Amino acid sequence: MNASRPAPALTPSGAPETRKPLIEMRRIVKTFHTPAGDFHALKGIDLCFYEGEFVAVVGRSGSGKSTLVNMITGIDHPTAGSVFVGEVEIHRLPEGKMSIWRGKNLGIVFQFYQLLPMLTLLENVLLPMDFAGVIPWAQREDRARSLLDLVGLGDEADYLPAEISGGQQQSAAVARALANDPPMIIADEPTGNLDSKTANAVFAIFTRLAGEGKTIIMVTHDNSLARRTGRAVYLSDGGLVNSAGQEARR
Repeated sequence: MNASRPAPALTPSGAPETRKPLIEMRRIVKTFHTPAGDFHALKGIDLCFYEGEFVAVVGRSGSGKSTLVNMITGIDHPTAGSVFVGEVEIHRLPEGKMSIWRGKNLGIVFQFYQLLPMLTLLENVLLPMDFAGVIPWAQREDRARSLLDLVGLGDEADYLPAEISGGQQQSAAVARALANDPPMIIADEPTGNLDSKTANAVFAIFTRLAGEGKTIIMVTHDNSLARRTGRAVYLSDGGLVNSAGQEARR
């Protein structure tokens, strides 16, 4: 049986969104089996994201927001339901093809940076290019240096992650996420460990990228940041709610 399509998002004016979604989540359920019993992290989520959107996914710890974005990245698989990116139902891909698809289509920014400590910042940014093979070899170093310049780290390109601050490491992680010029950036609590100045700088980069047509999905518990994005999606106990905490209508 085909999953029903989610209700369309609304534009800022309140009119239904008529564009074809870039990402379409249909009736997503995620259940974790534990010794204490089943834990339902996501409960039938219907949700769409569109090209060029900057969307915040907001909720308290345990609300299901990180699990939701893990469905989009393919890091985790739904117990039931489907995730389409374009025409690709991503969880139908075998693991090898999933890795290739992820490298070409997604840039992922983690809360704790996940930079390889034995590589310089430049080498960390080059690594995704080497894996995906999207960027011609002769252009890779120039591109990596340009991306580090973009996030304010051009002078630190040859530093190891341990030689720079946490905020600078997160900025380097943003540069790495952009390495293969992906159409989508998924950022899981990217400002959670940053001071307000650095958080604003990272946020400004995301805003600029959305203006250039990239789709930015940012997980956050910070309502003040969420209000500055184009759209905010609120989760509580694995379900969609409105900004007042009431269950969203289907």
